[in-house]
Amino acid sequence: MTGSATAAPNAAVPSPVLTASRLWLVAVAAGVFETVLAVADLLAEGTTAPGEIVSAVGVRLVVFAVAVYLVGWLRRGRNWARLTLAAMLGVIGTVTLLINPIQSLLQGHDPVAALAGLTLAEWLFTASRIVHLGAVVAAMVLMFRPAANTYFRRDRQR
Repeated sequence: MTGSATAAPNAAVPSPVLTASRLWLVAVAAGVFETVLAVADLLAEGTTAPGEIVSAVGVRLVVFAVAVYLVGWLRRGRNWARLTLAAMLGVIGTVTLLINPIQSLLQGHDPVAALAGLTLAEWLFTASRIVHLGAVVAAMVLMFRPAANTYFRRDRQR
């Protein structure tokens, strides 16, 4: 492999970047789990065409694959990967995760009452979504810590 494609040794990767990369993978895993739960729910309802389910899962799989790809480059100190993760998943992805709960609150729904009526699958989904969002927010913060900034500055200087 060429030097640009090989991973930097873990000792050279600052702790905030290592932790951020792990948290991005936690977010991806949570997204996969949420997708499995959503597909199971759609199949149980039987109201969604199989083609629609396959299409939606396909889009998510592409997003997950791109996220894992970007995490690999993040660990290698590539600033473009950090900026892409921040914009696409940190900002746009977070908005997509929060839009339904925010709309529900704006429509006057009581979140406590909504939580009281959740099924086990809905509780699992909610817990996964909380983990997902927490991982994204923490990864975003860590990617821009001073040690991470220094690490990514080396990429810009190349």
